Amino acid sequence: MRAARLIKMVLLLQSRPSMTAAELARELEVSERTVTRDAQALSEAGVPVYADRGRAGGYRLVGGYRTRLTGLARGEAEALFLSGVPGALREMGLEDAASAARLKVSAALLPSLRDASRTAAQRFHLDAPGWFKEPETPALLPAIADAVWDDRVVTARYRRGEAEVERSLEPYGLVLKAGVWYLCARVPDQRSEQEPEQGRERAPGSFRVYRIDRFTAVAALESRFTRDEEFGLPGFWEERARQFARSILRAEVVARLSPEGVRTLQYALGPAVTDEALASAGPADDRGWVTLTLPVESEEVAHTQLTALGPEVEVLSPQSLRERFAADAARLARLYRP
Repeated sequence: MRAARLIKMVLLLQSRPSMTAAELARELEVSERTVTRDAQALSEAGVPVYADRGRAGGYRLVGGYRTRLTGLARGEAEALFLSGVPGALREMGLEDAASAARLKVSAALLPSLRDASRTAAQRFHLDAPGWFKEPETPALLPAIADAVWDDRVVTARYRRGEAEVERSLEPYGLVLKAGVWYLCARVPDQRSEQEPEQGRERAPGSFRVYRIDRFTAVAALESRFTRDEEFGLPGFWEERARQFARSILRAEVVARLSPEGVRTLQYALGPAVTDEALASAGPADDRGWVTLTLPVESEEVAHTQLTALGPEVEVLSPQSLRERFAADAARLARLYRP
């Protein structure tokens, strides 16, 4: 533990002209007294750490000293490519590896370029979760992430409805979508399983998607799997997400929309559904209203979504949904009656 901290201290001092004891203590997550002891230990070991006294003092390396401890380990190199998503790194347990990698890269750069990581962080930050909800990190995410990085087969228990199933999985990749973590995995055994996210049967050995927060137990095995080199995580996820988004639209609503309703429909149902509905729409009437057939998840969901359009939409069918909106309109009329 102390040896790793001493190496980190040398790399920090190598990447900057000088650092105060307070700055080093903050970076190393220790007290200033520990920084003083560590600096003395480095000096005794032959590393030329010099302490400048006074209010503007601090620690620096003397004589252009350069350590050769800048080679990236594989885990650090892989984590470095994810350094633009700090929240995801933290949740997967890779924050320390990424921090060490950034330090080593900074130490290897020319002095004029050593502030690149800081200036980039000041200009770009990725905040993946959606608004108005606190993201929750699944407890088993770090264990699953370790198996993904190491290509290890895992046995996992997974909630599917009211039941739990146990499966052997080859974990290929992780996806963070709107604050929710998903695992893309291949099932190596020959047992038939209904796809949890798609609700339909798939061939044995095919790739499937699992929500991480539905895992109840995960154990990595000693055995490793051989990756399918033709598998591409971004393309797979894009196609599966498109399939999933379309598969949940199992009902239809016929509605008339005003020009303003047509303009704002995409915010209620999404651009893909809106474009599909408009592509098959007939001509507008003399008031500019258009009749559309809208694919929706269910009558309940459609009621919530179309309510956002207010008087810019009139539901024509199904009759039960039309009656819901008529009841809503009557209640609103009573509430706002002069």
